[in-house]
Amino acid sequence: MDKKFRIEKDSLGEFPVPADAWYGVQTARAVANFPISGRRPDRDFIVAHARIKRAAAAANEAAGWLESRLAESIRAAADAIIAGRHHDEFVVDRFQAGAGTSHNMNTNEVIANLANVALGGSRGVYKPVHPNDHVNMGQSTNDTIPTAIRLACLAKLPKLTQALERMAQEYGRIAAAEANTVKSGRTHLQDAVPTTVGREFAAHAYILRRCAQNLEAVRPRLAEIGLGGSAAGTGLNTAPGYVERAAAELAQLTGEPIRPSADLAAQMQSMGDLQHLSNGIRLAALELTRISNDMRLLASGPRTGLGEIELPPVQPGSSIMPGKVNPVMFEMLNQVCYQVLGQDAAVAYMTQAGQLELNVMMPALGSALFDAMDWLTNAVAAATEKNLKGLKVNRERCREYTHLSVGLATLLNTSIGYAAAAEVAKESEKSGRPVREIVAEKGLMTTAAFDRLVEQAAVDGNIERR
Repeated sequence: MDKKFRIEKDSLGEFPVPADAWYGVQTARAVANFPISGRRPDRDFIVAHARIKRAAAAANEAAGWLESRLAESIRAAADAIIAGRHHDEFVVDRFQAGAGTSHNMNTNEVIANLANVALGGSRGVYKPVHPNDHVNMGQSTNDTIPTAIRLACLAKLPKLTQALERMAQEYGRIAAAEANTVKSGRTHLQDAVPTTVGREFAAHAYILRRCAQNLEAVRPRLAEIGLGGSAAGTGLNTAPGYVERAAAELAQLTGEPIRPSADLAAQMQSMGDLQHLSNGIRLAALELTRISNDMRLLASGPRTGLGEIELPPVQPGSSIMPGKVNPVMFEMLNQVCYQVLGQDAAVAYMTQAGQLELNVMMPALGSALFDAMDWLTNAVAAATEKNLKGLKVNRERCREYTHLSVGLATLLNTSIGYAAAAEVAKESEKSGRPVREIVAEKGLMTTAAFDRLVEQAAVDGNIERR
C-alpha cells in the first residue's frame, strides 16, 4: 500500500485511509460511496455536532460511565473543532447515508484520533479512545443528527433575523425622511388614490419586522431536543441522568434554552419543528420577493419607466448598451428568494418522508435549511448595504405622476359624488389633462385648493366633506 495511505479495518473489512487524515475508515468509505454534490458539511452543523460530543462526554463522566482522562481528551478534541480547527477533516458529502450515520462517524473518528494522539497514541489505532465505545457513548446517529440540525439552525437564526431587522431599519429611515413626499398610489398597476413614499416604505419595514418576529418565535421549539433517545427514542445504552445532564451542558455551551423533549422518540420521528422554521423562512422569502419587485418597478427607467427612486449603481448593467445601470441587488435578492422557496419545498417533501421510528432524510433536510438561512441572510444584508443605503427618492417625478394620475378624481367623491367624479376621471384620461385643471375649469375648486386636498388625502388619509 502507498505510504500516503494507512489501512484501517471495520465490520466490512479493510479499507485505505489517507495517512495524514484525522478521520477514519467509515468516513473514507463514505467519501468513496457518495461523490454526489462536492459540498462538504455546513460549518455551523460541524460545530453543533462537536458540541453534542462534548456534552455527551461530560454527562457520561458525571454518571461514572466514562473515565475522566478519556472524557477530558474528548472534550479537548471537541473544543478544537468548536474553535474552528480541523473543519477540513469533515469530508462526507451532504447527500450521504440516511439519517447522517456517515457524518456522525466522521465526527466520532476525528475526535477519537485527536484524543488518542493527545494521549500519546497514533492515528487509526483507536486506543484508548474508541469512536463508537467512547466518543459515541450513549448516543446514536438518530438522536445526535436531529439535535445538531436544531443547534445549527439556532446558531444561524440571529443572523437572519438581524439582517431582516437591519433592512427594516433602513426602510424605516427612508420612510421617516419621506413621510410627506406625496406620490401616486397604484392598484392593479393602474392609477389610484395618492399616498406617500413614507407610507409605502414604512409598510415594508413593518412587514420585515413581522417576518423577523415570526422566525424568532420558532426558537423555543428548536431548543427542545431528543438527545438521549438513542436509536429509537427508548434511551437504550444511556446512563442514568444522561438526558438532563447533556441538555444542561448544551445550554451552557450554546447560550440557548436547550431542554429535553417530553417525548424523545418524537424528536427523531418528526421534523415538524424544522418545517415550522422553514415555513417562517418561506414567508420571509415571499415578502422579500414582493418588496424586491416593487423596488425594481419604482426604479425602472430612467426615462421610460417609473423612475420614482434611484438605486445606487454598483456595476455596469449591459455588455452592449453603454451607460446602462440595472437594479442588480434586488434582482439578486429575487433569485435567492426563488432558490429559498425551492429549499422549502424540499424540506416539506422530506418532512413527510419519515417512516416509523426515524426520518432518514435528515442530512439533506438539514442542508436545505442551512442553505436557505445562509443565502437569505447574505442576500438581504447585501441588498441593504449596497442599495437601500444610498437610495434617493425622485421627489419631482413623484409630484409629476401624482398630478397626472386619474385616481385623483376619487378625492371628489365626497363633494360631487361618485358618478360625477367618474366623469372627471374619464375626461382626464381621454384628454391627458390633469384632474386639477379640469376641476378648476369646472369651477369645483381652485388648483391651489385641489393641491392642498391631494396632500391632505395622501398624508392623513382623510379629507373634509364639502
